[in-house]
Amino acid sequence: MQYIYPFIDMVDILYVYKNKLLMKISRTHLVLAFIGLMTISLQACKTKKIAAKPVPPVTKAVEEPAKAPAPAPVEKKEEAPVPEKPNYTFDNIQFEFNSGVLKTASFATLDQVATEMKKDESVKFILNGHSSAEGTPEHNMSLSVDRANSVKSYLVNAGIPAGNMTIKGFGATQPMTSNDTEEGKVLNRRVEIRKVN
Repeated sequence: MQYIYPFIDMVDILYVYKNKLLMKISRTHLVLAFIGLMTISLQACKTKKIAAKPVPPVTKAVEEPAKAPAPAPVEKKEEAPVPEKPNYTFDNIQFEFNSGVLKTASFATLDQVATEMKKDESVKFILNGHSSAEGTPEHNMSLSVDRANSVKSYLVNAGIPAGNMTIKGFGATQPMTSNDTEEGKVLNRRVEIRKVN
């Protein structure tokens, strides 16, 4: 018999096929052994969980002699608490200069506003945004709307329905005090919350 490769004889070829066959068989056995060990270990874990649960002690029911029923307690009717009327006067909602960002001092006021608004969710409100006199009238109008939107977002996040609030910007047209001093300008950077009649 002639071989294509004269330097490889039949014994070498058989040796190679024998080793490949042994590798396939041993690989299959290793995979099956691994699956078997995993199955056993999972079963062992489940068994531990079951074994760890204590069995409640069995007690015999002891019959007690029948007692006469106790008289029913007399219910005292408690008067329903009178709901507190909401206070809708809110002041001191202030903003940073040239910004719609709330000052941290305003957070406590807005939390109180949200508490009062939750007392009667049928009431509608208008959020009037204002600004100080710095900047152009267009910029101040945009800024006052942004400030009213900031307050609305805060209150919506606090649980007030967005449909209960409308916003309006006034720019610098309705100052609370004179814009001649820095203190006056700070007071004019505000949002006022008013109940809609």
